[in-house]
Amino acid sequence: MKTKRAYYPPTTIQQRKLLFEIWEQDKHVTRACQRAHVGRATFYYWKARYDQEGYAGLERYEKQGAPKGTGRIAEEIEEKVIALHKAHTEWGKERINQEMTKANNWVALVSRNTVRRILEDAGMWKSGKRLIKKKLAGTSGSNGRRSGSDT
Repeated sequence: MKTKRAYYPPTTIQQRKLLFEIWEQDKHVTRACQRAHVGRATFYYWKARYDQEGYAGLERYEKQGAPKGTGRIAEEIEEKVIALHKAHTEWGKERINQEMTKANNWVALVSRNTVRRILEDAGMWKSGKRLIKKKLAGTSGSNGRRSGSDT
């Protein structure tokens, strides 16, 4: 049976500097990683940058993944969402999403939360408290629970 690998959170600048200071002293990767509390993969990840730039290269850390705001929806789709909202102010994000999907031969163009985001960016979304549906008038006040004598 394989043992689970330990999880190491993202390293700090101090950890990375300590890691390479210890490694320079005895050139033993495992001991340096243990003392700095980082994984071996982290050492090799930073080693190429350390070799090129020295300790200055250990200070920059670019987050992985696409930068925020780059995966935006096409302009014409945003305009269509805004136009539908203006034409039907009573429609919410779900209905606008469904109507756009229906008009596109049942292939979704945007999610309902993207519709909300587009409307928020345009200043057309009312971000208020959700409406809570009240109980039907015919129900008793016991919240649907049986009384203790029935058990």
